Amino acid sequence: MTQDPAEILKEALRLPPEARAALAGSLLDSLDETVDEGAEAAWEAEISARLKALDSGQSATVPWAEVRRRIAER
Repeated sequence: MTQDPAEILKEALRLPPEARAALAGSLLDSLDETVDEGAEAAWEAEISARLKALDSGQSATVPWAEVRRRIAER
């Protein structure tokens, strides 16, 4: 028996935010049929560079509430 996608969505929206995020990530991952090794390597390098910038103090985080406020002001 196949469930109606609308019913699945209704159930998923009742999950806690962390579980919804994990589910969304899994669903997006399931759409990737091929892996672009070059893109994966580039993302890993970018992530590493950003982490180093955070750890060294060259970059700082911004709270989500502040980001939302800035976006709303545009």
